[in-house]
Amino acid sequence: MFFINERATFNETIYIIPGLTILFIVGLKDDLVVLSPGSKLIAQILAIAFVLVNPSFTIESLNGFLNIYEIPYYLYLVIAGFLMITIINSYNLIDGIDGLASMVGIVIMMIYTTIFYMSGEYFFALISITMNACLMAFFGFNISSDKKIFMGDTGSLIVGFIISVLTLKFLALKPESYEGLPFLLENAPLIAISILIVPLFDTARVFTIRIANKRGPFSPDRNHTHHVLIDYWGLSHKQASFIIGCFNLIFVVLFVILGSKARNLGMVIMLVGVVILLSYIFFKYNYNFTTLKQKILLRRKIESLKRNPEKQSKKRKLKKEE
Repeated sequence: MFFINERATFNETIYIIPGLTILFIVGLKDDLVVLSPGSKLIAQILAIAFVLVNPSFTIESLNGFLNIYEIPYYLYLVIAGFLMITIINSYNLIDGIDGLASMVGIVIMMIYTTIFYMSGEYFFALISITMNACLMAFFGFNISSDKKIFMGDTGSLIVGFIISVLTLKFLALKPESYEGLPFLLENAPLIAISILIVPLFDTARVFTIRIANKRGPFSPDRNHTHHVLIDYWGLSHKQASFIIGCFNLIFVVLFVILGSKARNLGMVIMLVGVVILLSYIFFKYNYNFTTLKQKILLRRKIESLKRNPEKQSKKRKLKKEE
């Protein structure tokens, strides 16, 4: 990125590299020592500050989304800062099973590559392609049984940061750049949400459950969507990652098709409806960690009894004799 030709034309590079460097160092230290959430949050704020001061990332208007046009600069800083931190931490939180973070990242990068190529932003299309190639190479090792590597915070923070930068740039595109895209200009914020639906929904859901259980939002547990698919529905890591990745891709394609004709009010109603449906599917069970752990242990005990009824009866006899 630094030695790219005509880097003076693509001056965003100089603003992205410091943020990447900060998050790489912080992520590496967190993987080795474990940092507090507050320390990582400070580092993330410092990293995104370099991006927010670049004029090419400034969101000046929502182009009529919910009748919002002009956005004051101070409001842009607040919204964009919150958006980037949310995306970085949401992507970091879904890195809980083999293949999921890379699968979701590949889907997101494929979509952003297409968007930036069609809008003529070839520099950001190049960043998307490069990140996609990294994730594809990583994915093969991540799901391997004998040559396994993990993303860790070092990787998830960097990938999440790149996704947040691409999302911010997508929302900051000029109206003329949207002419080649297959959806209405005013639907761009909803398209961005649909692209990030998996990490955003999972984070919102997990935080709600933790707060409802009177626990810290960043406290570890197995309430994530991918853990539910594995623990309750009995899927493997690969199956859960594949299902979630396919859902993300199908969801984006559906919203792009609807966004080509439907106005944003109808799109908002549909998005809210889908979120309510997903919430019902994943909230109707009691996924409190303690309860879930008890259910898993009970299920395993029942399965072991079914497999070895004779051994269990012998054990009972020996206990009675003792």
